[in-house]
Amino acid sequence: MTELSLETARKIIDRALAEGGTRKLNPLAVAVLDPRGAVKAFAAQDGTSLMRGEIAHGKAYGALALGMGSRALFKRAGEQPFFINAMNALARGALVPVPGGVLVRDAGGAVVGAVGISGDTSDNDEACAVAGIEAAGLRADVG
Repeated sequence: MTELSLETARKIIDRALAEGGTRKLNPLAVAVLDPRGAVKAFAAQDGTSLMRGEIAHGKAYGALALGMGSRALFKRAGEQPFFINAMNALARGALVPVPGGVLVRDAGGAVVGAVGISGDTSDNDEACAVAGIEAAGLRADVG
């Protein structure tokens, strides 16, 4: 298994924010978590609104907690809202089950962390996370 280093986490953030700039998106907050769910790196662009950091963290945390990208969590929330509500209660409200939380996998498929982004539409947040992860030479799993 590849370790998610601080240098790699910074590459992910830098590329994700650059992708947001290229797409002319709203200011973004990016959280990179290690496989335990601990914050490895975080950045928020100037102009992000108050809760963007918490939302970015919640997207990544939810992906790690349930082992699937937050796009899959969003789908599951529609199909099984009681399950997602129960999981969110167990996580003390830390899950944000909407696209923008992406599992980070190494070449062998092992989960080495997760990236959560918030600031624009969920689809745009997710696209920036994927761009950052792939720029770091890792595989993105959106769910």
